[in-house]
Amino acid sequence: MPTVKRLSVVLITRNEAELLPECLESVRWADEIVVLDSASTDLTRQIAERYGAQVFSAPDWPGFGKQRQRAQEHALGDYILMLDADERVTPELRRSIEEVLRHPSPDTVYSCARSNLFLGRYMRHSGWYPDKVVRLYAREAYRYNDSPVHESLDSRQAKVVTLHGHLQHLTCRDLIAFQRKQLQYAEAWAVERHRQHKTCGFLSIIGHTLGAFIKTWLLRAGFLDGKQGWLLAVVNAQYTFNKYTALWALRRAERDVL
Repeated sequence: MPTVKRLSVVLITRNEAELLPECLESVRWADEIVVLDSASTDLTRQIAERYGAQVFSAPDWPGFGKQRQRAQEHALGDYILMLDADERVTPELRRSIEEVLRHPSPDTVYSCARSNLFLGRYMRHSGWYPDKVVRLYAREAYRYNDSPVHESLDSRQAKVVTLHGHLQHLTCRDLIAFQRKQLQYAEAWAVERHRQHKTCGFLSIIGHTLGAFIKTWLLRAGFLDGKQGWLLAVVNAQYTFNKYTALWALRRAERDVL
């Protein structure tokens, strides 16, 4: 009889005391939980320890991709399930994961469909569903890339298999908090592109911003998500505006110095 593979649930955190309990409750069945915390000032560490997690501290913030790499280094399981504190594993997804652990396939990584909550509604259009993300993979074979934001698993030529069940994602419960996070992502994106000597013109800002709204509202059928669909289209346009305007401003500031 084949040996069941061990599972390590891995999270990176910073001040996630409010969201963390439900997340950890949904994965208490895992063989181990690893939390890499980045200088939380709330009860994040204590809550994680209460759920039996191994909690480690990060000395600095290298960006999301490298932080996930660091977190994975603390794990001992055969397979990694990488989560965020605002995500929850549904019972059906748990059963799918356990089936993989019983019968793993070589050169294979596993994705799941995220059901994203936006201002009280689980979106079914707007480009937010099924929002497949690769999160389950063999620890010794794969790791996340170095991207400071919007990082992803470097799965190379691996086969991607979609698991049954959903990963519930509490993407936006509080608009102001969500906007703050979006602004941080926009800044990180602009700084990274500037470092790579990327540029954009003023008209490019306008084109990308309008394009983001049209893509969400019309091309991705955001209008079928009701009021939240329209609001999300605006938010996506705003995020895109912030990204490209920040990149434009960085280049302009650099020219002024020169």
